[in-house]
Amino acid sequence: MKRSRSLVLSLVTALAAAVGAVWVALPAFAAGATASFVKTSDWGSGWEGKYTITNGGGATINGWTVTFDLPAGTTLGTYWDALLTSSGQRHTFTNRSWNGSLAPGASISFGFLGNGPGAPTNCQLNGAPCGGGTGPTTAPPTTAPPTTPPPTTPPPTTPPPTSPPPNTGLPKHLLTGYWHNFDNPAVELRLRDVPTEYDVVAVAFAEATATPGAVTFGVDPGLSAALGGYTDADFSADVRTLQARGKKVIISVGGETGRVAVNDAASATAFSDTVHALIQRYGFDGVDIDLENGLNPTYMAQALRSLRAKVGTGLIIAMAPQTIDMQSPASGYFKLALDIRDILTVVNTQFYNSGAMLGCDQNAAYGQGTVNFIVALACIQLEAGLRPDQVGLGLPAGPGAAGGGIVAPSVVNAALDCLARGTNCGSFRPPRTYPGIRGAMTWSVNWDVSNGNGFARTVAPHLDTLP
Repeated sequence: MKRSRSLVLSLVTALAAAVGAVWVALPAFAAGATASFVKTSDWGSGWEGKYTITNGGGATINGWTVTFDLPAGTTLGTYWDALLTSSGQRHTFTNRSWNGSLAPGASISFGFLGNGPGAPTNCQLNGAPCGGGTGPTTAPPTTAPPTTPPPTTPPPTTPPPTSPPPNTGLPKHLLTGYWHNFDNPAVELRLRDVPTEYDVVAVAFAEATATPGAVTFGVDPGLSAALGGYTDADFSADVRTLQARGKKVIISVGGETGRVAVNDAASATAFSDTVHALIQRYGFDGVDIDLENGLNPTYMAQALRSLRAKVGTGLIIAMAPQTIDMQSPASGYFKLALDIRDILTVVNTQFYNSGAMLGCDQNAAYGQGTVNFIVALACIQLEAGLRPDQVGLGLPAGPGAAGGGIVAPSVVNAALDCLARGTNCGSFRPPRTYPGIRGAMTWSVNWDVSNGNGFARTVAPHLDTLP
Protein backbone atom coordinates (compact mmCIF):
# COMPACT_ATOMS: atom_id res chain seq x y z
CA MET A 1 0.00 0.00 0.00
CA LYS A 2 1.32 3.48 -0.90
CA ARG A 3 0.91 6.43 1.43
CA SER A 4 0.79 10.01 0.24
CA ARG A 5 3.72 12.33 0.85
CA SER A 6 1.50 14.79 2.75
CA LEU A 7 0.42 12.09 5.20
CA VAL A 8 4.00 11.04 5.87
CA LEU A 9 5.09 14.65 6.38
CA SER A 10 2.26 15.15 8.88
CA LEU A 11 3.36 12.09 10.82
CA VAL A 12 6.97 13.24 10.85
CA THR A 13 5.97 16.73 12.03
CA ALA A 14 3.92 15.27 14.83
CA LEU A 15 6.77 12.99 15.85
CA ALA A 16 9.22 15.89 15.92
CA ALA A 17 6.88 17.95 18.07
CA ALA A 18 6.48 15.07 20.49
CA VAL A 19 10.18 14.33 21.03
CA GLY A 20 11.56 17.87 20.85
CA ALA A 21 14.72 18.81 19.00
CA VAL A 22 15.35 15.40 17.53
CA TRP A 23 16.54 15.14 13.89
CA VAL A 24 14.40 12.88 11.72
CA ALA A 25 15.52 11.74 8.23
CA LEU A 26 12.76 12.08 5.65
CA PRO A 27 12.31 9.32 3.08
CA ALA A 28 13.75 10.33 -0.32
CA PHE A 29 10.46 10.27 -2.23
CA ALA A 30 11.51 12.94 -4.72
CA ALA A 31 14.69 11.04 -5.48
CA GLY A 32 13.04 7.85 -6.71
CA ALA A 33 13.17 6.38 -10.20
CA THR A 34 11.97 8.60 -13.03
CA ALA A 35 11.44 8.22 -16.75
CA SER A 36 11.64 11.45 -18.73
CA PHE A 37 10.70 11.84 -22.38
CA VAL A 38 12.09 14.13 -25.05
CA LYS A 39 11.55 14.45 -28.78
CA THR A 40 15.05 14.54 -30.17
CA SER A 41 13.78 15.53 -33.60
CA ASP A 42 10.45 16.35 -35.24
CA TRP A 43 9.70 16.68 -38.95
CA GLY A 44 5.95 17.27 -38.83
CA SER A 45 4.73 13.91 -40.08
CA GLY A 46 6.89 12.05 -37.58
CA TRP A 47 9.48 12.32 -34.86
CA GLU A 48 12.20 10.54 -32.93
CA GLY A 49 11.66 10.15 -29.20
CA LYS A 50 13.80 9.08 -26.26
CA TYR A 51 13.00 8.04 -22.70
CA THR A 52 15.72 8.31 -20.07
CA ILE A 53 15.25 6.25 -16.93
CA THR A 54 17.16 7.52 -13.91
CA ASN A 55 17.53 5.73 -10.60
CA GLY A 56 17.44 8.51 -8.02
CA GLY A 57 16.92 6.10 -5.14
CA GLY A 58 19.33 4.31 -2.87
CA ALA A 59 18.84 0.74 -4.11
CA THR A 60 19.61 -0.94 -7.41
CA ILE A 61 16.69 -1.34 -9.82
CA ASN A 62 16.58 -4.80 -11.36
CA GLY A 63 14.29 -4.58 -14.36
CA TRP A 64 12.17 -1.72 -15.66
CA THR A 65 8.94 -1.26 -17.60
CA VAL A 66 7.77 2.00 -19.17
CA THR A 67 4.15 2.17 -20.33
CA PHE A 68 2.42 5.08 -22.05
CA ASP A 69 -0.44 6.00 -24.39
CA LEU A 70 -0.25 7.58 -27.82
CA PRO A 71 -3.21 9.54 -29.24
CA ALA A 72 -5.27 8.11 -32.07
CA GLY A 73 -3.52 8.64 -35.38
CA THR A 74 -0.02 8.38 -33.92
CA THR A 75 1.83 5.10 -34.29
CA LEU A 76 5.22 3.66 -33.38
CA GLY A 77 7.88 2.67 -35.89
CA THR A 78 11.39 1.37 -35.26
CA TYR A 79 12.60 1.18 -31.65
CA TRP A 80 15.90 0.34 -29.97
CA ASP A 81 17.45 -0.67 -26.62
CA ALA A 82 14.13 -2.06 -25.31
CA LEU A 83 11.48 -4.68 -26.04
CA LEU A 84 7.98 -3.60 -27.07
CA THR A 85 4.46 -4.95 -26.62
CA SER A 86 1.39 -2.96 -27.62
CA SER A 87 -2.34 -3.12 -27.02
CA GLY A 88 -4.16 -0.57 -29.13
CA GLN A 89 -2.65 2.82 -28.32
CA ARG A 90 -1.09 1.60 -25.05
CA HIS A 91 2.58 0.70 -25.48
CA THR A 92 4.88 -1.07 -23.03
CA PHE A 93 8.67 -1.03 -23.26
CA THR A 94 10.75 -3.33 -21.08
CA ASN A 95 14.48 -3.64 -20.58
CA ARG A 96 16.69 -5.87 -22.67
CA SER A 97 19.07 -8.40 -21.12
CA TRP A 98 21.96 -5.94 -20.87
CA ASN A 99 20.27 -2.76 -19.57
CA GLY A 100 17.80 -3.86 -16.90
CA SER A 101 19.99 -3.14 -13.87
CA LEU A 102 20.39 0.47 -12.71
CA ALA A 103 22.61 1.24 -9.75
CA PRO A 104 21.73 4.29 -7.61
CA GLY A 105 22.37 7.41 -9.67
CA ALA A 106 22.61 5.52 -12.97
CA SER A 107 20.60 6.25 -16.12
CA ILE A 108 19.76 4.40 -19.31
CA SER A 109 17.85 5.44 -22.42
CA PHE A 110 15.78 3.79 -25.09
CA GLY A 111 14.26 5.32 -28.18
CA PHE A 112 11.77 4.93 -30.98
CA LEU A 113 10.32 6.61 -34.04
CA GLY A 114 6.77 7.98 -34.00
CA ASN A 115 4.50 8.56 -36.99
CA GLY A 116 1.99 11.38 -36.55
CA PRO A 117 1.88 14.58 -34.51
CA GLY A 118 1.24 13.19 -31.01
CA ALA A 119 3.46 12.45 -28.03
CA PRO A 120 3.31 9.96 -25.11
CA THR A 121 0.88 10.56 -22.26
CA ASN A 122 -0.10 8.71 -19.05
CA CYS A 123 3.43 7.40 -18.57
CA GLN A 124 4.17 4.84 -15.86
CA LEU A 125 7.52 3.41 -14.75
CA ASN A 126 7.21 0.03 -13.05
CA GLY A 127 3.56 0.82 -12.33
CA ALA A 128 4.15 4.27 -10.78
CA PRO A 129 3.98 7.71 -12.42
CA CYS A 130 7.07 8.38 -14.48
CA GLY A 131 7.66 11.65 -12.67
CA GLY A 132 9.82 13.03 -15.44
CA GLY A 133 7.07 14.49 -17.60
CA THR A 134 5.17 13.15 -20.59
CA GLY A 135 6.15 15.72 -23.19
CA PRO A 136 9.28 17.16 -24.75
CA THR A 137 11.72 18.75 -22.30
CA THR A 138 13.22 20.88 -25.04
CA ALA A 139 11.67 22.39 -28.11
CA PRO A 140 12.31 19.95 -30.95
CA PRO A 141 13.24 21.13 -34.43
CA THR A 142 10.24 21.51 -36.70
CA THR A 143 11.71 21.29 -40.16
CA ALA A 144 11.09 18.21 -42.27
CA PRO A 145 14.07 16.07 -43.24
CA PRO A 146 15.28 16.97 -46.72
CA THR A 147 14.19 14.90 -49.69
CA THR A 148 16.34 16.87 -52.12
CA PRO A 149 20.10 16.53 -52.63
CA PRO A 150 21.83 16.85 -49.25
CA PRO A 151 23.23 20.14 -47.98
CA THR A 152 26.94 20.64 -47.55
CA THR A 153 26.63 20.32 -43.76
CA PRO A 154 26.04 16.66 -42.81
CA PRO A 155 23.48 15.63 -40.19
CA PRO A 156 24.62 15.34 -36.57
CA THR A 157 26.89 12.51 -35.59
CA THR A 158 26.30 10.62 -32.37
CA PRO A 159 28.81 8.38 -30.60
CA PRO A 160 28.20 4.67 -31.12
CA PRO A 161 26.20 2.97 -28.36
CA THR A 162 27.64 0.55 -25.82
CA SER A 163 31.25 -0.55 -25.55
CA PRO A 164 34.10 -0.55 -28.11
CA PRO A 165 34.35 -3.48 -30.53
CA PRO A 166 36.08 -6.70 -29.44
CA ASN A 167 39.80 -6.87 -30.20
CA THR A 168 39.84 -8.94 -33.40
CA GLY A 169 42.78 -7.28 -35.15
CA LEU A 170 40.61 -5.99 -37.99
CA PRO A 171 40.79 -2.59 -39.71
CA LYS A 172 38.12 0.01 -38.96
CA HIS A 173 36.34 -0.52 -42.29
CA LEU A 174 36.12 -3.98 -43.86
CA LEU A 175 35.50 -5.63 -47.19
CA THR A 176 34.24 -9.18 -46.69
CA GLY A 177 33.81 -11.71 -49.48
CA TYR A 178 32.56 -15.30 -49.60
CA TRP A 179 34.74 -17.99 -51.16
CA HIS A 180 33.01 -20.96 -52.80
CA ASN A 181 33.84 -24.41 -51.50
CA PHE A 182 31.84 -25.86 -54.40
CA ASP A 183 31.74 -25.88 -58.18
CA ASN A 184 29.17 -23.63 -59.87
CA PRO A 185 29.07 -21.34 -62.95
CA ALA A 186 31.35 -18.78 -61.23
CA VAL A 187 35.10 -19.16 -61.65
CA GLU A 188 36.74 -21.67 -59.29
CA LEU A 189 39.54 -20.36 -57.10
CA ARG A 190 42.08 -21.72 -54.70
CA LEU A 191 41.80 -19.84 -51.45
CA ARG A 192 45.25 -18.30 -51.88
CA ASP A 193 44.07 -16.71 -55.14
CA VAL A 194 41.45 -14.51 -53.45
CA PRO A 195 42.20 -10.89 -54.51
CA THR A 196 44.10 -8.84 -51.97
CA GLU A 197 41.34 -6.22 -51.64
CA TYR A 198 39.37 -8.48 -49.29
CA ASP A 199 40.00 -8.06 -45.55
CA VAL A 200 37.86 -11.00 -44.45
CA VAL A 201 37.22 -14.17 -46.45
CA ALA A 202 34.20 -16.24 -45.40
CA VAL A 203 34.55 -19.86 -46.47
CA ALA A 204 31.19 -21.17 -47.70
CA PHE A 205 30.15 -23.46 -46.07
CA ALA A 206 30.41 -25.77 -43.08
CA GLU A 207 27.59 -28.30 -43.23
CA ALA A 208 25.33 -30.15 -40.81
CA THR A 209 26.00 -33.68 -39.64
CA ALA A 210 23.62 -36.30 -38.29
CA THR A 211 24.19 -34.90 -34.78
CA PRO A 212 21.94 -31.87 -34.10
CA GLY A 213 24.02 -28.71 -33.96
CA ALA A 214 27.25 -30.34 -35.11
CA VAL A 215 28.99 -29.15 -38.27
CA THR A 216 31.75 -30.48 -40.52
CA PHE A 217 33.96 -29.14 -43.30
CA GLY A 218 36.25 -30.46 -46.00
CA VAL A 219 37.29 -29.40 -49.48
CA ASP A 220 34.45 -30.23 -51.85
CA PRO A 221 35.34 -33.05 -54.27
CA GLY A 222 33.75 -31.19 -57.20
CA LEU A 223 35.85 -28.11 -56.47
CA SER A 224 38.99 -30.21 -56.11
CA ALA A 225 38.35 -31.84 -59.47
CA ALA A 226 37.69 -28.49 -61.15
CA LEU A 227 41.00 -27.17 -59.81
CA GLY A 228 42.95 -30.22 -60.91
CA GLY A 229 43.40 -31.41 -57.36
CA TYR A 230 42.95 -29.39 -54.17
CA THR A 231 43.26 -31.12 -50.81
CA ASP A 232 42.47 -30.24 -47.21
CA ALA A 233 46.20 -29.81 -46.66
CA ASP A 234 46.37 -27.37 -49.58
CA PHE A 235 43.42 -25.46 -48.15
CA SER A 236 44.97 -25.25 -44.66
CA ALA A 237 48.20 -23.94 -46.16
CA ASP A 238 46.20 -21.33 -48.07
CA VAL A 239 44.51 -20.17 -44.84
CA ARG A 240 47.96 -19.51 -43.41
CA THR A 241 49.00 -17.74 -46.62
CA LEU A 242 46.09 -15.29 -46.39
CA GLN A 243 46.75 -14.70 -42.70
CA ALA A 244 50.38 -13.93 -43.50
CA ARG A 245 49.04 -11.19 -45.80
CA GLY A 246 47.13 -9.68 -42.88
CA LYS A 247 43.77 -11.16 -43.90
CA LYS A 248 41.24 -13.04 -41.78
CA VAL A 249 39.58 -16.30 -42.81
CA ILE A 250 36.35 -17.40 -41.15
CA ILE A 251 34.15 -20.45 -41.59
CA SER A 252 30.57 -19.72 -42.64
CA VAL A 253 27.82 -22.01 -41.38
CA GLY A 254 24.64 -22.57 -43.36
CA GLY A 255 23.89 -21.00 -46.70
CA GLU A 256 20.68 -21.26 -48.70
CA THR A 257 20.46 -25.04 -48.31
CA GLY A 258 22.12 -25.31 -44.90
CA ARG A 259 20.22 -27.27 -42.28
CA VAL A 260 22.24 -26.64 -39.11
CA ALA A 261 19.82 -26.55 -36.16
CA VAL A 262 20.76 -25.29 -32.68
CA ASN A 263 17.56 -25.59 -30.70
CA ASP A 264 18.55 -26.87 -27.26
CA ALA A 265 21.47 -26.99 -24.85
CA ALA A 266 22.86 -30.22 -26.28
CA SER A 267 22.92 -28.94 -29.86
CA ALA A 268 24.45 -25.65 -28.67
CA THR A 269 27.28 -27.62 -27.11
CA ALA A 270 27.69 -29.71 -30.28
CA PHE A 271 27.87 -26.56 -32.40
CA SER A 272 30.45 -24.93 -30.14
CA ASP A 273 32.59 -28.05 -29.92
CA THR A 274 32.61 -28.84 -33.64
CA VAL A 275 33.23 -25.26 -34.80
CA HIS A 276 36.06 -25.09 -32.30
CA ALA A 277 37.49 -28.30 -33.73
CA LEU A 278 37.39 -26.79 -37.25
CA ILE A 279 39.14 -23.66 -35.99
CA GLN A 280 41.88 -25.81 -34.48
CA ARG A 281 42.21 -27.99 -37.57
CA TYR A 282 42.20 -25.35 -40.32
CA GLY A 283 43.23 -22.20 -38.44
CA PHE A 284 40.03 -20.19 -39.01
CA ASP A 285 39.86 -16.78 -37.32
CA GLY A 286 36.16 -16.98 -36.56
CA VAL A 287 32.70 -18.07 -37.56
CA ASP A 288 29.96 -16.60 -39.75
CA ILE A 289 26.29 -17.46 -39.09
CA ASP A 290 24.45 -17.66 -42.41
CA LEU A 291 21.41 -19.76 -41.52
CA GLU A 292 18.72 -18.83 -44.00
CA ASN A 293 16.14 -21.24 -42.63
CA GLY A 294 15.71 -19.77 -39.18
CA LEU A 295 17.57 -20.00 -35.88
CA ASN A 296 16.89 -20.09 -32.16
CA PRO A 297 18.54 -16.95 -30.74
CA THR A 298 18.70 -18.26 -27.18
CA TYR A 299 20.66 -21.42 -27.92
CA MET A 300 22.75 -19.94 -30.73
CA ALA A 301 23.81 -17.20 -28.31
CA GLN A 302 24.72 -19.91 -25.81
CA ALA A 303 26.76 -21.72 -28.48
CA LEU A 304 28.62 -18.60 -29.58
CA ARG A 305 29.45 -17.53 -26.04
CA SER A 306 30.77 -21.01 -25.34
CA LEU A 307 32.88 -20.89 -28.51
CA ARG A 308 34.32 -17.51 -27.60
CA ALA A 309 35.22 -18.78 -24.15
CA LYS A 310 37.23 -21.55 -25.84
CA VAL A 311 38.92 -19.35 -28.48
CA GLY A 312 39.32 -16.00 -26.72
CA THR A 313 38.64 -12.35 -27.44
CA GLY A 314 40.21 -12.51 -30.90
CA LEU A 315 37.35 -14.65 -32.23
CA ILE A 316 35.51 -13.01 -35.12
CA ILE A 317 31.75 -13.53 -34.97
CA ALA A 318 29.94 -12.45 -38.13
CA MET A 319 26.39 -12.90 -39.38
CA ALA A 320 24.81 -12.71 -42.83
CA PRO A 321 21.03 -12.59 -42.31
CA GLN A 322 18.55 -12.06 -45.10
CA THR A 323 16.92 -8.64 -45.25
CA ILE A 324 13.63 -9.88 -43.80
CA ASP A 325 15.49 -11.24 -40.76
CA MET A 326 16.58 -7.71 -39.75
CA GLN A 327 13.27 -5.89 -40.09
CA SER A 328 12.35 -6.13 -36.39
CA PRO A 329 14.42 -6.45 -33.20
CA ALA A 330 11.97 -9.15 -32.12
CA SER A 331 12.97 -11.50 -34.96
CA GLY A 332 15.35 -14.36 -34.22
CA TYR A 333 18.41 -13.07 -36.07
CA PHE A 334 18.01 -9.50 -34.85
CA LYS A 335 17.47 -10.66 -31.28
CA LEU A 336 20.58 -12.83 -31.47
CA ALA A 337 22.65 -9.89 -32.71
CA LEU A 338 21.43 -7.65 -29.91
CA ASP A 339 21.81 -10.32 -27.24
CA ILE A 340 25.48 -10.95 -28.10
CA ARG A 341 26.50 -7.49 -29.21
CA ASP A 342 29.20 -7.40 -26.53
CA ILE A 343 31.08 -10.12 -28.48
CA LEU A 344 29.63 -9.62 -31.99
CA THR A 345 31.97 -8.40 -34.73
CA VAL A 346 29.70 -7.54 -37.67
CA VAL A 347 26.28 -8.23 -39.22
CA ASN A 348 26.49 -8.18 -43.03
CA THR A 349 22.82 -8.19 -43.99
CA GLN A 350 22.02 -9.45 -47.48
CA PHE A 351 20.40 -6.41 -49.08
CA TYR A 352 19.31 -8.40 -52.13
CA ASN A 353 16.78 -11.04 -53.22
CA SER A 354 14.37 -9.05 -51.07
CA GLY A 355 11.78 -7.15 -53.10
CA ALA A 356 10.54 -3.89 -51.56
CA MET A 357 10.66 -3.37 -47.78
CA LEU A 358 10.07 -0.70 -45.15
CA GLY A 359 13.01 1.29 -43.87
CA CYS A 360 13.56 2.78 -40.43
CA ASP A 361 11.13 5.62 -41.17
CA GLN A 362 8.33 3.05 -41.60
CA ASN A 363 6.67 5.43 -44.06
CA ALA A 364 7.45 3.88 -47.44
CA ALA A 365 8.48 0.63 -49.04
CA TYR A 366 11.83 1.05 -50.74
CA GLY A 367 12.68 -1.02 -53.79
CA GLN A 368 15.82 -3.14 -53.70
CA GLY A 369 18.75 -2.19 -55.88
CA THR A 370 18.78 1.47 -54.79
CA VAL A 371 20.72 3.70 -52.40
CA ASN A 372 17.44 4.37 -50.56
CA PHE A 373 16.85 0.67 -49.94
CA ILE A 374 20.33 0.00 -48.61
CA VAL A 375 20.47 3.07 -46.37
CA ALA A 376 16.89 2.91 -45.05
CA LEU A 377 17.21 -0.75 -44.09
CA ALA A 378 20.69 -0.42 -42.59
CA CYS A 379 19.24 2.45 -40.56
CA ILE A 380 16.91 -0.02 -38.79
CA GLN A 381 19.88 -1.85 -37.31
CA LEU A 382 21.81 1.31 -36.52
CA GLU A 383 18.86 2.85 -34.70
CA ALA A 384 17.83 -0.32 -32.88
CA GLY A 385 20.94 -0.93 -30.83
CA LEU A 386 23.78 -2.25 -32.97
CA ARG A 387 26.93 -0.18 -32.99
CA PRO A 388 27.93 1.29 -36.38
CA ASP A 389 31.05 -0.87 -36.35
CA GLN A 390 28.75 -3.91 -36.21
CA VAL A 391 26.79 -3.05 -39.36
CA GLY A 392 27.97 -4.01 -42.86
CA LEU A 393 26.22 -3.77 -46.23
CA GLY A 394 25.90 -7.06 -48.11
CA LEU A 395 25.44 -6.81 -51.89
CA PRO A 396 25.90 -9.14 -54.89
CA ALA A 397 29.09 -8.96 -56.93
CA GLY A 398 27.40 -8.39 -60.28
CA PRO A 399 25.52 -10.57 -62.80
CA GLY A 400 24.94 -14.17 -61.83
CA ALA A 401 25.45 -13.59 -58.13
CA ALA A 402 21.81 -13.04 -57.13
CA GLY A 403 18.26 -13.07 -58.42
CA GLY A 404 17.59 -9.43 -57.54
CA GLY A 405 19.09 -6.38 -55.88
CA ILE A 406 22.26 -6.30 -57.98
CA VAL A 407 23.73 -2.78 -57.97
CA ALA A 408 26.75 -1.11 -59.47
CA PRO A 409 29.62 -0.88 -56.97
CA SER A 410 29.27 2.91 -57.14
CA VAL A 411 25.83 2.52 -55.51
CA VAL A 412 27.44 0.67 -52.61
CA ASN A 413 29.91 3.53 -52.23
CA ALA A 414 27.09 6.08 -52.29
CA ALA A 415 25.24 4.19 -49.53
CA LEU A 416 28.42 4.09 -47.43
CA ASP A 417 28.86 7.85 -47.95
CA CYS A 418 25.27 8.56 -46.96
CA LEU A 419 25.59 6.55 -43.76
CA ALA A 420 29.09 7.69 -42.81
CA ARG A 421 29.03 11.32 -43.97
CA GLY A 422 25.47 12.29 -44.86
CA THR A 423 26.48 12.82 -48.52
CA ASN A 424 25.45 11.10 -51.78
CA CYS A 425 22.09 10.10 -50.26
CA GLY A 426 18.96 9.48 -52.28
CA SER A 427 15.59 10.84 -51.20
CA PHE A 428 15.88 8.99 -47.87
CA ARG A 429 18.21 10.43 -45.25
CA PRO A 430 18.92 8.71 -41.94
CA PRO A 431 18.36 10.69 -38.73
CA ARG A 432 22.12 10.99 -38.10
CA THR A 433 25.47 9.91 -39.55
CA TYR A 434 27.43 6.80 -38.58
CA PRO A 435 31.14 7.35 -39.32
CA GLY A 436 31.97 3.98 -37.81
CA ILE A 437 29.90 1.99 -40.33
CA ARG A 438 31.89 -1.21 -40.71
CA GLY A 439 31.95 -1.68 -44.44
CA ALA A 440 30.62 -3.98 -47.12
CA MET A 441 30.25 -7.66 -47.90
CA THR A 442 29.73 -9.33 -51.25
CA TRP A 443 28.43 -12.63 -52.50
CA SER A 444 30.90 -13.58 -53.67
CA VAL A 445 34.64 -13.44 -54.33
CA ASN A 446 34.15 -15.98 -57.10
CA TRP A 447 31.39 -14.02 -58.79
CA ASP A 448 33.41 -10.81 -58.44
CA VAL A 449 36.39 -12.41 -60.18
CA SER A 450 34.03 -13.77 -62.84
CA ASN A 451 32.78 -10.23 -63.43
CA GLY A 452 36.21 -8.60 -63.66
CA ASN A 453 36.79 -7.75 -59.95
CA GLY A 454 34.71 -4.59 -60.25
CA PHE A 455 33.20 -4.85 -56.79
CA ALA A 456 36.42 -5.24 -54.82
CA ARG A 457 38.40 -2.78 -56.91
CA THR A 458 35.72 -0.10 -56.52
CA VAL A 459 34.52 -0.59 -52.95
CA ALA A 460 37.79 -1.50 -51.16
CA PRO A 461 39.63 1.76 -51.97
CA HIS A 462 36.51 3.76 -51.11
CA LEU A 463 36.37 2.18 -47.65
CA ASP A 464 39.81 3.62 -47.00
CA THR A 465 38.41 7.15 -47.51
CA LEU A 466 35.68 6.84 -44.89
CA PRO A 467 36.05 8.66 -41.57
